[in-house]
Amino acid sequence: MSRGMRRRFAIIACRVLQRVLPRRLRSWGAAVEAELGEIADDRRALWFALGSVAGLMPRALGAHLAHAAQALAANVHPGGTRMRGLATLAWQPRAIGIACAVGAVALGLAALAAAGAPPAFIGINAAALVIGSLLIGILDTVGAGRIRPAQYRPGIVLMALALALLATALLGTRANGAARWVALGGLSIQPSLILLPVMLVAFARARDALSAGAMVVAAAALALQPDRAMAGMLAAAGAALALRRPSRNVLIVLAAGMAGFAVTLARADLLPATPHVDRLLYTSFAVHPLAGIAVLGGTLLLLVPAIVGLRHDAAQRDVHLVFGAAWLSAIAAAALGNYPTPIVGYGGSAIVGYMLSIALLPKGPRAAAAGSPHAPQAGVPPSDRRLRLGLAR
Repeated sequence: MSRGMRRRFAIIACRVLQRVLPRRLRSWGAAVEAELGEIADDRRALWFALGSVAGLMPRALGAHLAHAAQALAANVHPGGTRMRGLATLAWQPRAIGIACAVGAVALGLAALAAAGAPPAFIGINAAALVIGSLLIGILDTVGAGRIRPAQYRPGIVLMALALALLATALLGTRANGAARWVALGGLSIQPSLILLPVMLVAFARARDALSAGAMVVAAAALALQPDRAMAGMLAAAGAALALRRPSRNVLIVLAAGMAGFAVTLARADLLPATPHVDRLLYTSFAVHPLAGIAVLGGTLLLLVPAIVGLRHDAAQRDVHLVFGAAWLSAIAAAALGNYPTPIVGYGGSAIVGYMLSIALLPKGPRAAAAGSPHAPQAGVPPSDRRLRLGLAR
């Protein structure tokens, strides 16, 4: 990374930190940015910025979660028959997704520690959560009024991501006949776990011809790698969308996904299980029942945003359905074969991928059916209607 790039990245990190910090902590963010300006060496400045983000991000998450809990407690009706705060929170599927990601990672870290995983594994997973949170902030910062709908072409973005998956299949690191990884700074990352979930959610929102073509390229890339778990994710998400919206482009993606998945089933998958990564849904119970419960509970948390969205957001049910189908298939793959246990197992790729897919979830329903018991009620204060949790803003 060039010196100019280090400085620019350090400045971006500070600005994102300022955006996600709650109001009472923003003076800390301003102090970090002021201190950054006093550091002449770009490398030291970058490390200082990243260290500040790592130190303050847990405080930011904790403050937002505490604010949400206080709002919920304040809105419990005396009769106990209805909690308006809980109904308001249910209108924030993306916010719930961030909270579930934090909870799942925390439970996974506890299970990894109980299983005797190397400290580096725990640090990498925690760092991946911070990186994912930063990416959500960056996407919000870039997209907040700076990109008009007429200028945004999701198909172009999806095609670029699909070509990245294809490049992984052709040029990526190989092991036992599979090419699913890219070496980056001494770490092996799995691009399909990072990119495919967000591609699926983006396609559920767009469904244009170019986006469909990108998903066809992605299906071919996954067949070439081969990556049975991710090919299954594409096929499952395509099937879920086709059952609800069987348009021509959706059916093309479904056919490509099923064909790619069939290819991966026909090819041998010789990769052995990796400790602390694969088969964690079973091995964690051998460590301790509580560790197994932590892994199982963290895994189930991944599906909560989809369940909430399907229950409360009829206008955008397609998006929530695809999100849920994608991560349910990842969990099923981890249960059935030697594939990464998403979020709760060691591996930052799934954590970043989950956070990115959350970033495309709606912040709240576009419209509510008249008379819906979950719709915002007249007279509810704006602070209750716009409950902020995690990094959802």
